[in-house]
Amino acid sequence: MRLNIFLFVLTAAMLGFVVELVRRRALREKYAMLWLAVGGVMLAMSIGRPLVDRISVAIGVEYGPTAIFALAVVFLAGVAAHLSYEVSRLEERTRVLAEELALLRPIPPAPRADVSDGAGRSG
Repeated sequence: MRLNIFLFVLTAAMLGFVVELVRRRALREKYAMLWLAVGGVMLAMSIGRPLVDRISVAIGVEYGPTAIFALAVVFLAGVAAHLSYEVSRLEERTRVLAEELALLRPIPPAPRADVSDGAGRSG
C-alpha cells in the first residue's frame, strides 16, 4: 500500500513538473501531451495495481511489474526513435537555412592592399 501511495505522489509531482515546463515555455505542447498521457497511465496503474496484475497474467506474464517494465522499454525506444527523427529533420532544416542565408548575404569587398614602406608612409 505504501508503494502505491509513493508512486501516486511521484507521478503527481512529475505531472506538475511537466505543467510547469509548459508554463515556462521550456516544453512544447505536443511533447507535453505525450508526458501528460504517460502520467495519466502511471496514475491509473498506481491506483489499480491489482488490475495491472490481472492484465499481466491474462497476457501470459506472471509478475505484473515485469509487464510494466517491458512496456516502458518499448515506449522509451519509441520516444528515442521519434526524437532522433526530429533531430535529423531539424539538422536538415538548419543546413538549408544556412545555405539560403549564405546566398542572401552580399559578398564583402576584398580589403585593398596598401603599398607602404617600412615606416608606415605610402610611397
